Amino acid sequence: LTMEDYPMSYRFTAFNLHKATGITLLGLSLLRLVWRFMNPPPPLPSGMSWWERVASYISHWALYAVIIIMPLSGWLMTSASAKYPIMFFGLGEAPFIPMPADAALTKAIGSLSHETHEWLGYGAIFLIVVHFAAALKHHIVNKDFVLLRMLPRVFTPTSRRM
Repeated sequence: LTMEDYPMSYRFTAFNLHKATGITLLGLSLLRLVWRFMNPPPPLPSGMSWWERVASYISHWALYAVIIIMPLSGWLMTSASAKYPIMFFGLGEAPFIPMPADAALTKAIGSLSHETHEWLGYGAIFLIVVHFAAALKHHIVNKDFVLLRMLPRVFTPTSRRM
């Protein structure tokens, strides 16, 4: 959200690092989604109300959507401009996503993907804050160990696994 305000001497490096990290996160997010389908989460605590269950379901899938669509929209935006190659951590260039031959359509894709990327940034911040607050609420107020379920099993006492 602030990289455009960076000094010119640092801006190219910052944007390139941002883009390479985004492509890496896209790949990791896709692997995470595959892992999630192969390993369903444990059931929610029985004391949760129906609206908390619905909110949990919606917020988790919204987070998955953001972690996939956000880097993809950034990659589309970069590909639509095709101005600067994405140097992938000094290992070579990441490919651009192929664009239509119609310049007006490519420009529209770039504009839409830019707006999508920016709004998903705000959405990600919102979802992270809500997710964090809900986890703390479960841990501090409900004392139902939902927060501890997120930790690897080596850190979670057997009696607290759900």
